[in-house]
Amino acid sequence: MKKLVCLLSLALTLAACGDKKEKKDGAALLSGTIKIDGSSTVFPITEAVAEEFRSEQPDVKVTIGVSGTGGGFNKFSKGETNISNASRPIKDKEKAICEENNINYIELEVAYDGLAVLVHPENTWVDSFTVEELKKIWEPAAQGTIMKWNQIRPEWPNEEIHLYGPGVASGTYDYFTEAVVGKSGSSRGDFTASEDDHVLVQGIAGDKFSLGFFGLAYYEENKDKLTLIGVNNGTEVVKPTLETVKNGTYSPLSRPLFIYVNSTSVKSPEVVEFVNYYLDNAGALATDVGYIPLPADLYAKQKESFKTFVEGNK
Repeated sequence: MKKLVCLLSLALTLAACGDKKEKKDGAALLSGTIKIDGSSTVFPITEAVAEEFRSEQPDVKVTIGVSGTGGGFNKFSKGETNISNASRPIKDKEKAICEENNINYIELEVAYDGLAVLVHPENTWVDSFTVEELKKIWEPAAQGTIMKWNQIRPEWPNEEIHLYGPGVASGTYDYFTEAVVGKSGSSRGDFTASEDDHVLVQGIAGDKFSLGFFGLAYYEENKDKLTLIGVNNGTEVVKPTLETVKNGTYSPLSRPLFIYVNSTSVKSPEVVEFVNYYLDNAGALATDVGYIPLPADLYAKQKESFKTFVEGNK
């Protein structure tokens, strides 16, 4: 009997010790699940952060969906996700749904991105576009009217333009239409659309007469299959690079990228740990996946804002 009691006591002691896992640096090992969804543009940097975070907190499961910025906000506003990736700020109608469902949140900038305008490598006639030319191609009035390359410039081929772009739920689509057409969500509808940027890469890479756009990071991953076209900003022709996006000369197609965190989620220590880890490492990881990091003081400022947000929602 004494042996049995000792064995039970030892088992309970070991179990108790097992619950108090610690990392090598002495910090507690956490567990739980963090649900993220939203922008395909923000996905690469969030996935890079999640991969590094998993090495620090292996018992925390981080799931990342890609339903577009609008799709992500739809889930976020209903409390279905902890964090929403977004390539544009939240819209008023999305804010209203959050309010209806008592979802409070904080917006955090994580990096800058440039929208890449792309053609097939065998396209030898396009050297650049003006914003006016892009508008002429993409505005709603162009549907059924602007169908061939030589309608943009007479010296270009008498061949159909085949258009590829993000779907209407994408923040990239919203940003591009606002910057180029002048109204968010306003464009012709006769183009091949996908929330998956890899599908757009394949489409443009397989079609000599293609023209498309998506986030710069996906071009960086596929530059051997595509040709990047510069845009005239009114003064000079500029291509998106880390430098031109950061210094503002790649205008108007550069923008900030965001994550949104809801107030209920910050009651979970694993979410707080993940967001702090994100803000600590986004700068270095952004460059690795083709984005432009924010200034260090802006990351620090946002980390302080997040700390205040967490303390206010305990």
